[in-house]
Amino acid sequence: MKAYHGDRVYLKEVTEADITEDVMKWFKDEELMKYYTNSKQAITREKLLNSIEEGKVKGNLFTFGIYSAEEDLLIGTIKLGPIHQVHKTSDLVILIGDRNFLGKGLSVDAIKLGNQLAFEEFDIRKLYGGMYESNIPSIKAYTRAGWLVEGRLKGFYWVENRNEDRILVGCFNPKYFSQNEIDEVASSQDRFYKW
Repeated sequence: MKAYHGDRVYLKEVTEADITEDVMKWFKDEELMKYYTNSKQAITREKLLNSIEEGKVKGNLFTFGIYSAEEDLLIGTIKLGPIHQVHKTSDLVILIGDRNFLGKGLSVDAIKLGNQLAFEEFDIRKLYGGMYESNIPSIKAYTRAGWLVEGRLKGFYWVENRNEDRILVGCFNPKYFSQNEIDEVASSQDRFYKW
């Protein structure tokens, strides 16, 4: 696989040796996990490794480490998948797990590399995702990395006895989408989300 390096971060496929006790602490941090998963189930090392291996075997889910270029340190993960092979679409989920690297814009850098990886290595036609409306840092990170707001699902989440909308975002591979198509989405995104 081609190396995906930026100025401040780089991506490489996660191995079993990368899943250390320090990494597993990320998945026990309630604040980090607040928006990360809808299942609210505990993520154990065994479950994580099984998921990574199963995704590779099926060829539809791949987990990459986000490494700080300066420290050569694993600071987070990007999960590409599940990949829909027929439609060439995929989710792209990012987690900066090492709190020492939060708030520095590294997630934007990592998402940009994830876009490049998805489009070049896996020939993904369109990336998609959704997040809690209250997860403003995530919405900003994705949109700063070239994603566009495509829609809103009213009351999709049930949070603390109230409805919360899901903001839908997408990123379009210019190999498959014309600039006019991308501009059309960009021109309507304010209907769904106000910055």
